[in-house]
Amino acid sequence: MRLIGSSPGYVGFEEGGQLTDAVQSRPYCIVLFDEIEKAHPDVYNVLLQILDDSILSDSSGRVVSFQNTLIMLTSNLGSQTILEFCAQKPTRIIDEESMLKKLVTQTLGSKFRPEFLNRLDDVVIFHPLSWDHISAIGFFDEVDKG
Repeated sequence: MRLIGSSPGYVGFEEGGQLTDAVQSRPYCIVLFDEIEKAHPDVYNVLLQILDDSILSDSSGRVVSFQNTLIMLTSNLGSQTILEFCAQKPTRIIDEESMLKKLVTQTLGSKFRPEFLNRLDDVVIFHPLSWDHISAIGFFDEVDKG
């Protein structure tokens, strides 16, 4: 696995892992796992070790501390749930944020194991942009171009 390095006897064993080497050299960092639902099951096991112990052992046995590292995960799993919820209640989204979060968490539970979800500090929901927001972004983009 490239995150923690190749096992002894395999090509690239001496090189170390991409994740472990990066965090070892820059411990105060943010590590982003984009679209985590598409990751190989072994990645979840690596994340469980990091989230549980704040350390990760690479393939050569070197222990790397993740105590000062912020781990962020993105997922599109709840996007359909969010769109449907916002379409039904467009003016009351903020009032019913806890209901939306509960629906999204249920959706995440259909893909991720409970022991993985229980180690996450929070789930942050990004709402769809309104036409006003999109127009403002387009306006500022045109202003920046001159």
